[in-house]
Amino acid sequence: MSGTSESVDIDEKQTRTSRRVGLVVTAVVLAVVARVAMFDHESTDYKFFVKGWYEFISTHGGFGALKYSFADYNVPYLYLIAALTYLPIPALTGIKIISVAFDLLLAYFTYRIVALRHTGRRLPALAALMVLFLPTVATNSGMWGQADSIYAAFGLGGVYFLLRRRPWPAGVFFGLSLAFKLQAVFLFPLLLVLAWKRWIPWRVLLAVPGLVLLLDVPALLVGAPIGRLLSVYADQTSAYPALSMLAPSIYQFLPASADAEVIRPIGIAVTGLVILGLCLGVRLSRVRLTTAKVVLMGATSAVLVPFLLPSMHERYFYLAEVLTVIAAFYLPRRLWYVPVLVQVASFRAYLHVLFPAADSMPPGDLPGGPGLPVPGGHSEPGDMSGGMPGAMSDQYAPTLEFRVLAVLMAIAVVSVVWTAFREFRRDSPLEHRKHPFTMR
Repeated sequence: MSGTSESVDIDEKQTRTSRRVGLVVTAVVLAVVARVAMFDHESTDYKFFVKGWYEFISTHGGFGALKYSFADYNVPYLYLIAALTYLPIPALTGIKIISVAFDLLLAYFTYRIVALRHTGRRLPALAALMVLFLPTVATNSGMWGQADSIYAAFGLGGVYFLLRRRPWPAGVFFGLSLAFKLQAVFLFPLLLVLAWKRWIPWRVLLAVPGLVLLLDVPALLVGAPIGRLLSVYADQTSAYPALSMLAPSIYQFLPASADAEVIRPIGIAVTGLVILGLCLGVRLSRVRLTTAKVVLMGATSAVLVPFLLPSMHERYFYLAEVLTVIAAFYLPRRLWYVPVLVQVASFRAYLHVLFPAADSMPPGDLPGGPGLPVPGGHSEPGDMSGGMPGAMSDQYAPTLEFRVLAVLMAIAVVSVVWTAFREFRRDSPLEHRKHPFTMR
């Protein structure tokens, strides 16, 4: 009888497991279908930038076209576009398929990170599905066709390997993240702190720029100038001098007449000092690091840096959107509302770009046209990354709506920073001396 009872229990457990797996698979399929339903939408970024890049590569020899200067993205993303030109897939569909594939990788690493905190599969799967169904994540890939899921997935993979105490794979993933997007630097304060605290060896940090340089080699082999490859990110930082490119950041509280040329370097300096101060605070503390503290530091860095830095786009809180969800699963009582605030502020800003007003100038509609290059590597008149003409600077002037969104983001920033402060203070030796008999 006991053997029969055990057999029945095993069968019931397997049935429940199969149902849960079936529900998760169904949810993932629905997330993908929802994105495919948005594939026909052509964003202004696609019309004025990515479509032109695809067509130029297609008509100039495929991978060989990478020797020319025709895009303001780093070459790893252009490798993916070049590969698409050899496949019988429409450009718009192929570009969005790439982004959706990395959405799934992003959800996978979310699952793995949350699984380090919670036993069982229910909560990690819930966290992964929440990330997959975030409005910003879904529209970023399915409707917008942006590449943010690529650098974010690699960045999240780097965080996962940090938590697993596997520094070299972490360095590789952070290098891949930086190779695709400069916004990977939002997580670099975490790397600095962990190196200072000897969680990872200092030499691992060399893997990050090393991998970026390694991924430049294929472009060098087809004739791309090394100077251009090394200056891509430097050119990007100077392309948009407005204090906020529709980002719900601290600069929304400034008047429209604020002098960007004066405030921008001050904002960069202040951001650097704030981040360095926080990193030094953690470095000088004698608190033992835990996975929860590392996740919290990653979320703090991802939301604080783009909030303080000038010239941020609305999409630059992408990492914060994902990491605040993960942090909320680590500390639900303190942070459950933070991903909601970040999501509302970011997604409302998204809508202004995805569905611009009829009288606003599209982001890619710069004087001189798209500025595709002529053979020889020089651009025609009209830079694709563009300056910031007066008509466009008016488009990014602070409004009441964006100030409200900035308030929501500010509350999220303060909440994450305060929670991190409390978490570190709670385990500090000084706090233990004050309350030696407190259970922790």
